[in-house]
Amino acid sequence: MRLMVLLTWAMLAGLAAGAAQAGAWPREKGSLFATATVRLSWPQDIATWTSTEPTQVYRTIYVEYGMSEDLTLGIDLGRAVSGANKTILFAQYPLRRDGRGPAVSGQLGFGRIAGAQIVRPGLSVGWGLPRGWLSLDGVAEIGLRDGATDYKLDMTWGWNVYRDSKLIVQIQTGDTQADPPFARLAPSIVVPINRRLQLESGVSWGLRGDTAMGVTLGLWSEF
Repeated sequence: MRLMVLLTWAMLAGLAAGAAQAGAWPREKGSLFATATVRLSWPQDIATWTSTEPTQVYRTIYVEYGMSEDLTLGIDLGRAVSGANKTILFAQYPLRRDGRGPAVSGQLGFGRIAGAQIVRPGLSVGWGLPRGWLSLDGVAEIGLRDGATDYKLDMTWGWNVYRDSKLIVQIQTGDTQADPPFARLAPSIVVPINRRLQLESGVSWGLRGDTAMGVTLGLWSEF
């Protein structure tokens, strides 16, 4: 019963917040893009289960707004690389976007993780493909008090399939002060619901430093 409540929460949160992130490519001026997602996870070793309830629940709300042709502002709420609660405000600016070679954008964010003030520089590199894209998105979450730094790097391959649907395969990696480095495989599919909304559903599987498996549900929207 509780699992159904959590899945319903994911859908309602998506409707409330709207829907994904531009990475290396800036948002168009005046455009708003948002996503709300929830990831439920369980141990990969089913023999250790004591119930079917998820052992971890991660909720995320992510919003970007194109302030100008070059400047994108955003907010990132949810869980940090370490798993702690985060609230990050950020600005993103293109460093390279000519027609040949990769697009490159730099990002600088400020906020709090687990109540501590942090600065979050980031870099995104993306390649447009005939029917999709390939991107690398990395950030460093640096504590302003002690300088402790957590790192995150996501590698994403996206393929535009039938009628605006997208197939996405992502390798999520990270290295934190408290835990060993991890790598996670997270494939998903995104399908349009209407002109404004798209539904994302996917799974995840820990490859290294992560013994969990999970499911992901979310809604994307653009205005």
